[in-house]
Parts: sequence; C-alpha cells; structure tokens
Amino acid sequence: MSGTFVGMPAFPPFPRAAHDAVRDTTLRGNLRHATHTIRDKRAKAVAELADWQQLREAGKRIKDDTLRHLDRYLVQLEESVTAAGGTVHWAADADEANRIVADLIKATGETEVVKVKSMATQEIGLNEALAAEGIHAYETDLAELIVQLGDDRPSHILVPAIHRNRGEIRDIFLEKMGSWGRPAPDGLTDTPADLAEAARLHLREKFLRAKVGISGANFMVAETGTLVVFESEGNGRMCLTLPETLISVVGIEKVVPTWQDLEVFLQTLPRSSTAERMNPYTSMWTGTADGDGPQTFHLVLLDNGRTDALADDIGRQALRCIRCSACLNVCPVYERAGGHAYGSVYPGPIGAILTPQLRGTTSGIDASLPYASSLCGACYEVCPVAIDIPEVLVHLREKVAGQGGRGHRLEKAAMKAVGWAMDRPAVMAAGERAMARTRALHPKRPPGAQAWTDSRDLPELPEAPFRDWWKKNRT
Repeated sequence: MSGTFVGMPAFPPFPRAAHDAVRDTTLRGNLRHATHTIRDKRAKAVAELADWQQLREAGKRIKDDTLRHLDRYLVQLEESVTAAGGTVHWAADADEANRIVADLIKATGETEVVKVKSMATQEIGLNEALAAEGIHAYETDLAELIVQLGDDRPSHILVPAIHRNRGEIRDIFLEKMGSWGRPAPDGLTDTPADLAEAARLHLREKFLRAKVGISGANFMVAETGTLVVFESEGNGRMCLTLPETLISVVGIEKVVPTWQDLEVFLQTLPRSSTAERMNPYTSMWTGTADGDGPQTFHLVLLDNGRTDALADDIGRQALRCIRCSACLNVCPVYERAGGHAYGSVYPGPIGAILTPQLRGTTSGIDASLPYASSLCGACYEVCPVAIDIPEVLVHLREKVAGQGGRGHRLEKAAMKAVGWAMDRPAVMAAGERAMARTRALHPKRPPGAQAWTDSRDLPELPEAPFRDWWKKNRT
C-alpha cells in the first residue's frame, strides 16, 4: 500500500507527540472549552428523540448491509451516476486519485479551484498534489480557511481549527489573507461576526471567479446516483452550484442503497455532530441538468486502503463512520493531546482505529495509535452508528503485538514466565514471600518501566503475602 496516504507527513509515535501537546496550556484550554461545549449541546439534542437508540441501530444495520454487498451497490451507483450525465472514475490509492483530479482540472484549462470541506481530499493530500501541478486549491469552509491561511494542519473532523482561539484567528487573517486574495479589513477585531465577515468578503470573489469546484460527499445513493453534502455555512452550496465543472472525491464506503436510507442519517448526523435538529445546508445533486448548476460532473471513487479494512471482520465496522466527530468530543485522551498528535487527518478514537487500517501498522505512529486510548468506552456510547471502538482498538493491539518488536517480545516473555509460576502454587508462594521480604530494596522506578512510572506510583508491597496473612488470621 505504498500509495496510501492519510493527510499528514511522517510523524513521531503518539506517546512522543502527545508528550509535547499536553504541556501546551493554550491548546488544552482551547480543546477543553470547545469539546465540552459541543458535547453538552449534543447530549441535549439527542435527548429530544425518544427513538434515538432505534435510529442508532437502524444506522448500524444499513451500514453493515451496505458493506456486506459493497461491490453490488458500487456498480449500481456507477450505472446511476452515468445515466444521470456524470462520469465515474475509480482510484485505488491516493496517487491515482490525485492524478485523476489534476488531469480533469488541466483539461478545463483552469489553474484554480474552490473546495467544499472534504476529509477524503485531505486524506489523499489533494491540495499539495494540485499545487505541484500549478493549480491553486482554495478552501472555503471557515475552519479549513483558517487552517490553510495559517499553514497549519486540521486537528478535528468537524472543527478543523478547534485548536485555535479567536485572537489567534484574527492574527492569521491580518497576516495572511492579503497574500491569498482580498486582505482582512483594517482594525479587524476577534469577535465572531467580524471574523466571519472578513472570511465572507475574502471568499466571495473566489466563488464568483472559479470555474471548477471540488467536493467530497457525506452519502451517495446507489439507486439514484445522488450525492449528498451536509454543511453549516452555505459555502458548500456555492461550490456545488456556481462552477461549470464539479469533481467529487468520495470514499467507497459512503454509499447507501436507497433514498429512504437517508431518512435515518438526516436525523442522526446533525444532532450527533453540530447538535442541530436539522442540518442548515443539505445539498443533493444527481448528475447534471441543462442550464442548472455544473454542466460537467466527475465522481472519483476512492479506495485508499478501504478494501483492506473491509476484509477484517472486526475492523470493518470503522467503515460505518459518518464523520460526526462525537467520539472526539467525549474522549479524555483527545481532549488532552489534541488532534495533531494522531499524525492523520482522522484524529481521536475513530482515527485510532481507521488510520492503522488504511495505512497499515508498520510505522511508529500507526503502530502506536491503537494504544492512544484508555478504553473507557465513552466513544462507543455516543457513536450514532454503534461502532465498538474499544473492541477494534484491542483487536488492532493484538495485531501490533503479533508483529513483534523489543517491547512486545519482553512482554511476551514476562507473561510466559508468570504463567509458568502461576501454574505451580509452591513456586508462586515462594516468589511472593521473597518479594515481601525484600520490599525495602525495591526501586521506586524499576529499569524498563519508565513509561509507567513517569506518571504513576508503583503500589507498595505488603509485609506478608495474602496467603500467609490468611493462614495466620483466618484458619
């Protein structure tokens, strides 16, 4: 899978990246405020629906059925899109997808495009690939614009600039907007209304000038060939309707069989992501129509490791994900470490199970991600499609341990020695007595246990083993 890319360059293993992140007090303050606000609002929105658990189960079943018959639904989708006037392209990995999109844009003669927020295009590094071809890609989602202007990386699925506060955003706009187009107004304040207005004025000229738009999709309906985008700002509607050519890059797992299946997700996704009863802007398009919207439509279906995940009976449930980000907002690890520590555009609990399946577990960062969790289970409780993230994390940990490595070899040897002793009561009892009698000599931080003792105290051994205490006091 040499062509598989998940949106970020080489990154240190999660523990090392998180070690630095947890010491950034500004970052932790930004994350704590944002995640607590979002999850509290979500909880209230979900509580309004008496049948939330039934909707959750329905979403799970729709996704599982689709994944079981994915080959059939993808062929049906291709036939429907083609019949509606669109063109379907298949991309095995990031390199192929980027090449297809770049060639399509070059064929139009254009050198700039406007983009709807899209995890798939971030996953394949499309902006960077287009830049190498002399094509400028402009992000139009407010948070993505902040990230792009700040030469930054997204740190949250729903709110990519969640690690920035209003003062930092104002400074980015004042310093960088002018080099990308219309500059920020003089005297710009950090009030949300002023920041939004500055972004609106900056982007409007790009919307009106661009001839090519690029999007992803939240869902694709196999029976009609309809694509669906959920967004909250209206920028997506502009990108999907004003350009002459529209190119959508979408993961193959985003297909649903029928129009009626959308009924479930139209209820669960807005409440679980932005805590809204109904999505503010839900755009749907089916191919092309004379005199209405883009006259040329291309759909690029992206694999990029998804069929590998599909082949794993336990891991495949990660492909149910509808990118609501609810799991990030309740995760104690994400709240403290932030999104950049995950080394992928998919951070948090879902990223910890999705990225290693898309990219493999041979690198340090990917092998460490399944361990970026306390296994508290909060992520599973809020997931609107009931992905058992702790189950998948443990499954992936077993895979990583099976690859070997010094730490895993030592652990395996230690478990084997303990198992041998516990099978022999006399040996176990002798060992316990020896440990109790020499307890004053034991170091507080044993060699090789630094990762544990850096943040924890080893429990003190009692004066006598439990079995000796029991014999003395209870027999």
